[in-house]
Amino acid sequence: MNGSTVQARVIVDELVRNGVRHVVLCPGSRNAPLSFALHQAERKGLLTVHVRIDERSAGFLALGLAKTGTPAVVTCTSGTAVANLHPAVIEASHTNVPLIALTADRPVDLYRTGSSQTINQHDLLGIPTLHMPEAADEPTTRSLICRAIATDGPSHVNVPFRPPLTPDDDAWPSSERTGPWTTTDRTFTVETRPSALPARTLVLLGDDRPERLRRASELGWPVIAEPTAPHGLRHGSLLLNAGLPEHLQPDAVLVVGRVTLSRGQQSLLKNTEIVHAVGDQSEWPDVQFTATRASTWLPVPAAPDQDWVQAWQSAVKNVSVAVDELLDAEPWPTGLHVARDLTQALPSGAMLFVGSSNPIRDVDFAGERRADVVIHANRGVAGIDGSVSTAIGLAVTHGAPAYALMGDLTFLHDSNGLLADHRPDLTIVVLNDDGGGIFSLLEQGAPEFDRSFERIFGTPHGTDLTALCAGYRITHSKVDNAEEFRSALASPKGIQVVEVQAKRDELRALHQRLKSTVSTIFGR
Repeated sequence: MNGSTVQARVIVDELVRNGVRHVVLCPGSRNAPLSFALHQAERKGLLTVHVRIDERSAGFLALGLAKTGTPAVVTCTSGTAVANLHPAVIEASHTNVPLIALTADRPVDLYRTGSSQTINQHDLLGIPTLHMPEAADEPTTRSLICRAIATDGPSHVNVPFRPPLTPDDDAWPSSERTGPWTTTDRTFTVETRPSALPARTLVLLGDDRPERLRRASELGWPVIAEPTAPHGLRHGSLLLNAGLPEHLQPDAVLVVGRVTLSRGQQSLLKNTEIVHAVGDQSEWPDVQFTATRASTWLPVPAAPDQDWVQAWQSAVKNVSVAVDELLDAEPWPTGLHVARDLTQALPSGAMLFVGSSNPIRDVDFAGERRADVVIHANRGVAGIDGSVSTAIGLAVTHGAPAYALMGDLTFLHDSNGLLADHRPDLTIVVLNDDGGGIFSLLEQGAPEFDRSFERIFGTPHGTDLTALCAGYRITHSKVDNAEEFRSALASPKGIQVVEVQAKRDELRALHQRLKSTVSTIFGR
């Protein structure tokens, strides 16, 4: 048996022993030993192989598969194929997702010789590379795989293979040890300590480890959470964006994780004297450079001001009524309508993936807060890369009805993700406003920039999503009203796309009316 085949089979066997059950495979020549070994393992029922022809989409599919905390692998051939994994690895790095990039390589003696598809792949993905020795013995190979599994966040294992690259028998490796070569503990402990934070402390939850977010939401203070965090007050971010009235102003702010979604959050942090930021030591948790204290542990309050907490709860109820009345008076649909109606209609136990740009903000401002629905988003670097593939990966592992909400540009950016060999029950809601609606809400969307806006920011594309989905043999429907929309969300079978067409020209004015409505509640 040749050395490349032996090593590839040991690698796959050790991945299985460490709990890996999903591997995304991109076809190639140099990774042929891994491809044969993975197919053999799949035939044995040891894991599931997902085949993709686009490495960028493949990386994000693996990211979605790994988002719930179980390591998932993406593997590809050498050269530019590896570079295409970089966006997914960056996202995984900022959100501690156990994504393993298993890349094939040419032997190092071919570096800088002009050999085809040969580049220096060490640290190419922005994280330290575990470089597997060529045809390494079994203990070395298994130990390095265990080390990759033990890494907090993504890891990159680079394996040089020398021909022959095809197997010459069907032997499968065995080891005297049962289970992993080295057992690793991936659990995360949340430490709490007594705190001197004042009784009127407001908690902001961003992107962080689920256990720490959950514990932070139970401290007894009012909680404003980004959509992916649990148990926040509905419309809390909207309150911040409209400007807090005096009686709701906090004496301190506790920030847990990365809060990057709302400009209201940024303004609050800059205007609050005491800011305690909590996050991992590997990342400086003070995103806005305002923290008076930074720690990896959660502060335990002495006694929250219950009258103040009640005032927050009452304010949020009043805002909720006002927002619903405003949206009911507006023509359907807008992104705010779709976010509200979707989050209200989701069945208990559902998973929702929300794309970046406007959809995540629409859910933040108008969505229903529900403890029985899990919400995910790629907020590590907040880009639109790979959203379709990430949603599919999450749906595969979720097991219950799954949904995604994204804009048209986000959908088009990863339309290759629709080319899927495993099609879970996933409804992708595409809010199609024919371009970059998010920019109309930013500075460049101001009236004085009207002459240049459509050309360089609005970027209308005119794509026929019906035809696009038909090309991928994906079920597509277009809805025109709220009743049709809710009906289209029922019982997804396979991957289906529900398109909602909206307009961008009134978006800026709508958001201004929304903020004015909230301000009016408090007499401002």
